[in-house]
Amino acid sequence: MLQQRTLKSITRAVGVGLHSGQRVELTLRPAPADTGIVFRRVDLPEPVDIPMRAESVTDTRLASTVSTGGAKVQTVEHIMSACAGLGLDNLYIDITADEVPILDGSASSFVFLLQSAGIELQKAPRRFIRVLRPVEVREGEGDNLKWARLEPYHGFKLSFEIDFDHRVVNATGQRYEFDLSVGQYARDIARARTFGFTKEVEYMRSKGLALGGGLDNAIVMDDHKVLNAGGLRYDDEFVKHKILDAMGDLYIVGKPLLAAYSAFRSGHALNNKLLRELLAQSDAYEIVTFEDTRQAPHGFGEIARAW
Repeated sequence: MLQQRTLKSITRAVGVGLHSGQRVELTLRPAPADTGIVFRRVDLPEPVDIPMRAESVTDTRLASTVSTGGAKVQTVEHIMSACAGLGLDNLYIDITADEVPILDGSASSFVFLLQSAGIELQKAPRRFIRVLRPVEVREGEGDNLKWARLEPYHGFKLSFEIDFDHRVVNATGQRYEFDLSVGQYARDIARARTFGFTKEVEYMRSKGLALGGGLDNAIVMDDHKVLNAGGLRYDDEFVKHKILDAMGDLYIVGKPLLAAYSAFRSGHALNNKLLRELLAQSDAYEIVTFEDTRQAPHGFGEIARAW
């Protein structure tokens, strides 16, 4: 049987929120089988649990925000991407503010935390959402067109194309495909950082956003070059970060997908719209388990490898 997974032990991190600039503590705890991934706002008078569901997403401006009642957690996509990449099913994430710390701007710090705590198999089958027919969402036309699509696939594969008119981005390649069955998430995707342009950062800060952002947790570019002293981590780091984000956005559905995801200029809003469109069509998917691990997609039966 392909089993569910949680952590072996508790692990913690401290950082600042990308947009709020607020100090925040995370405590990652093992959770029982069939719990899913649950954020817990422990700083409130009464702790509030926010389980990961497509309908939990209530804001997608610049990041994915999940809410229950009046409690919210912003910028969940990087830690959710790490959970997807490592195949974690059940986890409590205690948080002391309303935004996940940005750490180094990628998912690599979360991967390190999760792998350091250890991954434990549980006595319950992993449940997958298997896509049975294509589902697509589109917005805009012509130069403003963007779209995202899910198609049947025995595994999980992502193909993303970005479209930024900037000399540095143009030089790195604007399309990338990653297959979780054959690639190594920690090596190939997790280290890709969020990115922005100096003129955008200045504008966002004037609006009270990106207060915790800087060269230590994002790729920053002016009109001509990357300003980070160390340059890029990957030759195609920009589009790889979009793959990283998409993995996190899609994992908010609460179960791993068996599908091929492809997108052009997509972002947090369209990714969530795609999930909701899928769930609205009951004939477009089914929930499956693998009693025989040999029938599971290649690579899904093993614990994710480190770098």
